[in-house]
Amino acid sequence: MPQEFKPLISPPVFSHGGDRDLGIESVIQELPTYKFQVEISLSGVEVAHFFDKYPLLPGVILLEQGQFMGMISRRRLLEFFIRPHGQEIFNQETLAVLYSYARTAILQLPGTTPILTAMQHTLRRSPELLAEPVVVETADHSYKLLDIHDLNIAAWQIQGIKTQVRYERSQAQMIQNDKMARLGRLVDGVAHEILDPVGFIWGNLTYISKYSQDLLKLIAEYEKELPQISSEIHQIKEEIEFDFLEKDLSKVIISIRTGSERLKKLVSGLQNFCHIDEIHPKPTDLHACIDSIILLMKSRLKGEIEIIKNYCKLPPINCFMGQLNQVLMNILSQAIDALINESVRQKFHQERRNTATKPQIHITTKIISLEPTNTDAPDSRWVSVCISDNGPGMSEELQQDILESFSLEKWADKETSLSMSYRIIAARHGGKLNFRSQLGIGTEFEILLPLV
Repeated sequence: MPQEFKPLISPPVFSHGGDRDLGIESVIQELPTYKFQVEISLSGVEVAHFFDKYPLLPGVILLEQGQFMGMISRRRLLEFFIRPHGQEIFNQETLAVLYSYARTAILQLPGTTPILTAMQHTLRRSPELLAEPVVVETADHSYKLLDIHDLNIAAWQIQGIKTQVRYERSQAQMIQNDKMARLGRLVDGVAHEILDPVGFIWGNLTYISKYSQDLLKLIAEYEKELPQISSEIHQIKEEIEFDFLEKDLSKVIISIRTGSERLKKLVSGLQNFCHIDEIHPKPTDLHACIDSIILLMKSRLKGEIEIIKNYCKLPPINCFMGQLNQVLMNILSQAIDALINESVRQKFHQERRNTATKPQIHITTKIISLEPTNTDAPDSRWVSVCISDNGPGMSEELQQDILESFSLEKWADKETSLSMSYRIIAARHGGKLNFRSQLGIGTEFEILLPLV
């Protein structure tokens, strides 16, 4: 005769969960759980004794020869007990028989499941199962029970934390927006004050050039009429290096003209970047916006990075110019940082490529047509701005982080320059921000703006 298997029943073990406070990323294994496992060959009376001794115990985990089989909650057993002839069956039959009558759908989740995700799973259950405990599978393949009441309390706490974080971030964003608006007005005023004297210089350069040429012409005529000059005049000409002055004066005027023109463009670009948007979008020259940003960032290029522009003919685009400038600045900064970091890394490791390619950023604009999702709607026309670099590219993990930062759920948790750019393009302009990257080849960002 084989030896009869005699199942043993051990008292429930209560776990208080993790010691640290709950946060937005907390998981269900940090919550209080109950470990109460019994063999299905035991009787319901033996289990009822433990339910009577431990009133907070939400249920019992059923094992068959040590393997997980299912779960019966305290509520299900009590419902079975009050049925007609239920008490008689409860006292005589094993848990296997009782489980065949009281079997229900079980929500089983790994212990690493976030609390808010687990809460979403419980809310998707049918109404009669909303009070059922959750079976938590731990890393060592053991099973515990999580009371739905404890899960609800934790979820509401985390929702409160999340709401508080969003409120604090919105307050900080309002302060930052007000600060940037004030800074924009200040910069615009300073730029205007700079443009006034630059305008005077620029406007008078034409007259200075003409007057200097007339004076030199007059001196040349004097030298023709008076070939014999006095020693005093000859000495003065040597002191002022008249021959060099005559040749260099036009070059100096051209240099002043070039410098003032560059300063005028730089200040105008600064004014455009600090432009304070109004309530409604206005037609904007997209190419002028790009050129202004490139001019402002020219100091970072340092002659090492080449900007290649491939512009097509574009009509004025309705947009919020200040916000669009911010997006262009963020994307170009991302490309420049990647190229500079890669250049520094190669110099540090003394790496040399077989085909020495100069760091480049390509900016391409064009008008494209996209097929609409609705087959009845006509093709839509978009303005495409592609900004690509030949840098090191991004890893799959970094690309996934960027895509997650674009989602609505992550906006309140962590806001980056790219996530803010995505929100400006998608929410404010009804456009799209796409990006592609490959290690060793480079990264490309594409801004799509609706033409109409």
